[in-house]
Amino acid sequence: MSEPIRAVRGMNDILPDEAERWEALEEILRDWLRSYGYRNVRTPVLEHTALFRRAIGESTDIVEKEMYSFTDELNQESLTLRPEATASVARAAAEHSLLYGGGQRLYYLGPMYRHERPQKGRYRQFHQVGAEALGFPGPDVDAELLLMCARLWEDLNLTGIKLQLNCLGSAAERAAYRESLVAYLASREKDLDEDSRRRLRTNPLRVLDSKNPAMQALIAGSPRLLDTLGEESLKHFEGLQAILKDAGHRYEINPRLVRGLDYYNLTVFEWVTDGVGAQGAVCAGGRYDGLLEQVGGRPAQACGFAIGLERLLALVADSGERTSPDVYLVNQGEPAGRFAFRVAEALREAGFSVVQHCGPGSFKSQMKKADVSGAPVAVIVGDEEAQAGEASVKTLREERAQFRVSLERLPEAISDLLFGSAEIEGNP
Repeated sequence: MSEPIRAVRGMNDILPDEAERWEALEEILRDWLRSYGYRNVRTPVLEHTALFRRAIGESTDIVEKEMYSFTDELNQESLTLRPEATASVARAAAEHSLLYGGGQRLYYLGPMYRHERPQKGRYRQFHQVGAEALGFPGPDVDAELLLMCARLWEDLNLTGIKLQLNCLGSAAERAAYRESLVAYLASREKDLDEDSRRRLRTNPLRVLDSKNPAMQALIAGSPRLLDTLGEESLKHFEGLQAILKDAGHRYEINPRLVRGLDYYNLTVFEWVTDGVGAQGAVCAGGRYDGLLEQVGGRPAQACGFAIGLERLLALVADSGERTSPDVYLVNQGEPAGRFAFRVAEALREAGFSVVQHCGPGSFKSQMKKADVSGAPVAVIVGDEEAQAGEASVKTLREERAQFRVSLERLPEAISDLLFGSAEIEGNP
């Protein structure tokens, strides 16, 4: 017997019962995004590695150690499974001149890939839904994105999700701040942990994002970027806060929130919760005004967010409901088996979902399967029904009833059983 082949660690199968939860959530997400005017964009899961190196940043954790990259043997090109989708959306917008006619509200939904240690809510193949507002200077669109998220938490009956905000200012302001931060950290280098020492030389702002408890006092004493921002950056940040206050939404300013990607500027935010173990972000994003130009497009302002679906599903209560067919079609005998296909297609054409029994099985065993399927109605076809061009109908829930009806009247009979109260005249 061959050794079994299993899924790659951290890349999980989503089996039918769980997939139904995913489908239900995805339907809610699509309706929610459309209600704000966001339209779907679908980018490849495989991109040139240069896109992410340029957009995300050479010294970020994602680029340094988390990307799945390989050389395409045919073209000798370095390709990468997308670790996030904002860079891909920006590349698509630039490549296809999507902003030629004005701003675009776009959303994506799909798998991403990062080589990291799998844990609850974080996997090597994970899924995100994200919204990207391209060509809008804000702060109104920043606020719209945050109010959208608040609406989603309400629609999903989620509580305990808190909003944290910060402002990273402009690239020039961050460069000036970086000098003062590096000076502060370098003077205390002996107190830094190994990861922070590495980041001190590559991406010092990420030291502020350390979760190491031993680092928190040192981080709390570091210079604050908010204290060094210029008038325009502060005006943008204050404008965002004014809209949130008017809308009655609470938030916390977290001056140490920096995000892990180099393309962010001005607004950054995270929605955090304790509901998935240690406090973690369910949704995160911010403004990235220079990204489209960075990947080859015309300069344009932009803002967006991404939500991890695995983490969101961990917070959403399972209703326990499973999808059941409208009809389970029981059939036995060769003529009946052929006629059953006509019956099934007639019902599907009328809009009903039908599971047709295939293979051998007595009427008794098939009726047991019909009951287990959750279908409210069984349609039974034997050779006698097939010869007469009829089908027997049997209700499986609540009040039990059974009758025969012609194929032409079968859809109407099923409809009356499921949605109406009209009595059906059938052959006893």
